[in-house]
This record gives sequence, C-alpha cells and structure tokens, in this order.
Amino acid sequence: MLGVSSVKLGEMLADTFTLEHLTSLQTVTKALRDEQFRFSVEVDILGRLSALLSKLSDEIQVFSEEDQEQQSASLCLQLTAECFRAQRNACVQCPRNQCILRDQGCIQLSLGILGKLLKLSSGTSDYLFDALRCGIQFLGNIAVGNQLCKADIWDHGFPHIFLDLLELSDEKAVAYTCMVLHTCLDEDKTERLRTELRQLKVAVKVTELCRTLPDVDWTVLIVTQHFFKSAELTERMYADMNDQERLTLLELILAQLGEGKEDSLIPLRTAQFLASCFQHSCRAVLSLSSVSSDDDQKALAVIRLVDILCEMTSDQRMFMALQDHTDLLHTTVDLLKEVHLLGKASKNVFSAAQEFSTFTRPGDASTHPALSFKAHLIRLIGNLCHGHAANQDQVRELDGIALILDNCSIDSNNPFISQWAVFAIRNILEHNLENQKVVQGLRRQGVADDSMLREMGFRVEERDGSLLLRPLKKEEEPGEC
Repeated sequence: MLGVSSVKLGEMLADTFTLEHLTSLQTVTKALRDEQFRFSVEVDILGRLSALLSKLSDEIQVFSEEDQEQQSASLCLQLTAECFRAQRNACVQCPRNQCILRDQGCIQLSLGILGKLLKLSSGTSDYLFDALRCGIQFLGNIAVGNQLCKADIWDHGFPHIFLDLLELSDEKAVAYTCMVLHTCLDEDKTERLRTELRQLKVAVKVTELCRTLPDVDWTVLIVTQHFFKSAELTERMYADMNDQERLTLLELILAQLGEGKEDSLIPLRTAQFLASCFQHSCRAVLSLSSVSSDDDQKALAVIRLVDILCEMTSDQRMFMALQDHTDLLHTTVDLLKEVHLLGKASKNVFSAAQEFSTFTRPGDASTHPALSFKAHLIRLIGNLCHGHAANQDQVRELDGIALILDNCSIDSNNPFISQWAVFAIRNILEHNLENQKVVQGLRRQGVADDSMLREMGFRVEERDGSLLLRPLKKEEEPGEC
C-alpha cells in the first residue's frame, strides 16, 4: 500500500493536483505515525515530500486571496497542510529524519511558505489556517533536540516570520508559534532579544499574550523560563512597554514569586530595578483617591510594585539586599505619610472605614485596586527593618513609628492592617533601645491599644502622663489559641 503511495508522490510532481493525490498523501502521513516505519523510512520518500512541498510553494505564489475559495486553490492548501503533517510526523523522536529534511532545505522552504501564507491570512479559509498550523508544528518537531535545526529556524525566520505569526487571529497557530519559540530559545538568544527593536517586539508581544490568551501555557513558560532570567532584557522590555503591558509583566513577576521557590529565576538586579521603578513612579498611586481614577494603570503598576517588593523582602535571602537599596525605605515611609494624610483630608479609598462593601464597583464583585495598599506599605517597612539597625533608626528619624501606630485600628479598606502594624513595630523595636524609648515617651492619644502591644510581647504602664514600655511577664503573656 505504501509502495503505491510512494509512486503517487512521484506522480504528483508531474501531474496537476487532484483529490486522489490528497488521499495518497494522507496514507503516507498515517504510515509515518508508526515508529518502526518512521525510523526506517526511505530517504527517497522524504525527498519526494520535500520536492512536493517545493512545487506547492510555487503554486501558492501565484494565487491571491480571492483565489482561496476556488477549488484548485483550496486543494493546494489542503495538500500543503498534509505535506507538513507528513514531515511533522517524520520528525517525531527521530534525529535521522530531522537531519535529512534539514539537508533537503525543508526549514528554509517551510518558512518561505509560511511567509506566503501570511500574506493571505486576512482571508477566512479554514484550509489556510490549517496549513499555517501544520507548518508551524513541523518546525516545532524538527527543532526538538536538534541544535542545527534550531539555528536554521532562528537564522531564517526570526524575528520577522515569528512576529507576523504571533499577530494571527488563530489561537492555535499562535500557541504553536510560542511552542517553537520556547524550543529554540536559549540563554544567548534570549540576551540578544534586547539588542534590536524587532526582536524586542517579539518579547513584548509574547508577554502581552499571557494576558490576551490566558489558556496558552507556552507564553508563560517563555516569559518565566527565559525572559525573567535576563535582568537586562526585563529592564529593556519594561522601558519599551505601554502601561497595560507593564502591568501584565508585573503580574507575571508576582505570580512567579508566589510559587515560593527557594531559588528564584528572577535576578537581584531585576529586584533592584523594580525598586527604583517604585521610587520614581510611586506618587501615581495618589490619583486613586479620585473615584474616577480607579483604573489608572500607572497607579495600578505602583500597587503591583509594592506587592512584588513585599514578596521579595519576605525572607527570600537573595533579595534581602533591598534593605540597603538607596532611599527605598525613605520613599515607602514618605508615601505612607501621604496616603494616610490624604485619607484623613477627605473620604476616599485611603480613608479608614468599617464597611467592607464601600469600595466595591457597582455590578462587579471585584474590589477597589487600592484595597490593602496602606497595609502593604506597612508590611514593606516591617520587612525592610527586620534585623537592620540602620533602617530601624531611619524609621524613627522619619517619625514613622507614630505613623504606623496610628494605623493599628480596624480598617475595611485595609484588612489585617493592624496585624501588619504589629509586625512592623516589632521589627522596628527589636534590639533598638532608642526606638523603644520613642514608644515609651508617647502620650496616650489612641494611636494603639494595649492589646496590640501585648501581641508584640510588651505592656504599657502610665506614669506622670507618659507611657512606659515594659516586657510582659510570663504569666501575662497571651495564651496560644
């Protein structure tokens, strides 16, 4: 049966294409699914497939978008897809066939055909998208485990063909393109993405696809397993992105940190870059005090930057150098002052509240983006002060202790803010006598109740109008529950 199909492959090279040729080609495709046949297939059969693909390329060259619905053009597209399928099957776990097809020029030929098909991609033909999908899958299979094939695909198809493929409206074709990108990328190629604008556009596009095509796993794998490893690329992407794209990148970084892996793929340099971005743009968050600005993407980016910095400084050793990042603590305390005063000046999202539904958007179950922002600023201050005497002193010098104590009340706009305040004060006072004296010298103004300090292991005694801070006796310590 296969011998007859092999003969038919030869006939296709001389005859006008017919449906019988498609049937014969489908027989070859099916046969190549069998591992034993695939590993021993004659070079002549692979050669005829390559020659057929070349003839199909010539046919595609001459018909336009209007021709797609005509019978001859439709058959040509079906044969192209089937030829790609056969070659795709031939490459599965078979380095021999990968090398044979590469030597026959199939990689350059396939990329050329994809380029021609892309010029017709505004058409609606299912056969067109089928051909595109199969062609991309063939490139994916020929590249797996084969450095020479990966190099050829990259040299002849990147970035122009890939950038165009990523813009397709067909989700499967885009997913397969990302699969090929993930297969071909390595450390050197990833670093080169930042050196030329069109290459950088591919990186930005893949990142944005993480948001627009959330069901495509390949995009997230590319960003997390390749892009994040390069601090230089991450910085260049961030600088080139619009606000929405930056927000997507920050969400991906936060998700990566949330996986809790001890050895993060994100370099310290990236963490330091993000800390600087927060310092430079942090005041944008103040716009959220206006109800009409609750979707301000610059402000949302600041919120995500704080979330990221909180995660990075939460006992992740490789990022604890952020404790010494120039003026990061100063900026955080100053921003907390501003949002706290803004919340007191008028009723807005930064104001303390006791109604948990106040800032829920009408008709939507999601909450205001600034929910918990003050709490997270306090958490970041606490993290930066943990075991760091210079930062503890700086908080005192910036009048940050009273500021944090003034945020110990229950606040529905900042769930758990009192707990974070307790955590921060504990870190600020730990082994720091000067800071403890500040608390001892505070007059009772309702900034914090005794139960909060008890959670930190202290009790308050009032003497001559001043508050004295004393360690709890064992019998006074709160019991476990």
